[in-house]
Amino acid sequence: MAVQAPLLPSRRARRRHRRADLRTIVFRRFVLTVPVVLGVSLLVFLLAGISPFDPLAAYMGDRYVQTSIEQRRQLAEALNLETSWFSAWWQWIGSALTGDLGYSRVFRQPVTAVLSERLPWTLLVAGTGLFLAVLSSLLMAVRCAHRPGGLLDRSVGAAATVLQGLPPFVISLGLLGVFAVAAGWLPGGGLTDPGAELSAGQVSRHMVLPVLATALSQVPWLLLSLRASVAGILGSDAVRGARLRGLRERTVVRKHVLPAALAPFIAVLGSRLPEVIVGAVLIETVFSWPGLAAAVVSSAQALDFALLAALTVLTTAAVLAASLLADLLYVLLDPRVTADV
Repeated sequence: MAVQAPLLPSRRARRRHRRADLRTIVFRRFVLTVPVVLGVSLLVFLLAGISPFDPLAAYMGDRYVQTSIEQRRQLAEALNLETSWFSAWWQWIGSALTGDLGYSRVFRQPVTAVLSERLPWTLLVAGTGLFLAVLSSLLMAVRCAHRPGGLLDRSVGAAATVLQGLPPFVISLGLLGVFAVAAGWLPGGGLTDPGAELSAGQVSRHMVLPVLATALSQVPWLLLSLRASVAGILGSDAVRGARLRGLRERTVVRKHVLPAALAPFIAVLGSRLPEVIVGAVLIETVFSWPGLAAAVVSSAQALDFALLAALTVLTTAAVLAASLLADLLYVLLDPRVTADV
């Protein structure tokens, strides 16, 4: 009796199975997101509630000592500061579900207005810096892996190792000292020069150093990981076979090396996104960039519950969304990965 070889699934069946994996991952992450967001927002209100700092004193500033106890009580009641932290959280959650994130006492405007004014500037610097880091890592990793132990490989490896040990604010201060203070080539902070109108040229010059700081803080992790992956794939049988077939080296890299190296690269990139968000806060603070960093610091110092909770939830949602996107890309790029992993 003849033994039949097991039939491989058809391309349509593989695509259907892949789409099912993607739906499973999205559903699991969505189910996980709800309790995480609720827990994070609850923790923010709890920590703010047990904080020894007085939000009314932070709100009034120097006027606090000039007002009577009765006036303070009336103002605290008007600002809804007399309620417990749990009641404040419950009210904030109810309003947030309707799209109302509350009123910021620090900036004296709705929280949604604060976010809409500052979020684009943060995304501009963080997104441009991350794009620059990914592009430079791809180019340098391939060139270094082609000549392991060469001058370029050793120089880039040493520089990446040094940068890997430096926190973002140290890199920012170094760039500020060299290019803004010592050389005077670039502005050291802000969005425009004093008295200048907002324009694309002004913003471009002022964002150079924050973007460089963001890119340099991420390049070492991406570059070293990708360089190791590319070097391993260049020595594989598949690449040797492609070269024996007479394919040009550029074609080998584009069609055989990069597709295989991108899956682990995406995983590393996804794990670095929370660091990008945290680093953006530090970098914006150093360069006085009008993004969300100043709002984070101000809301934390003044115990601005509504703004602090919105910023924390927004950051948490961004990290979860970035992690989900990285996992989806990983599944799409590597057919061996399933939703069960």
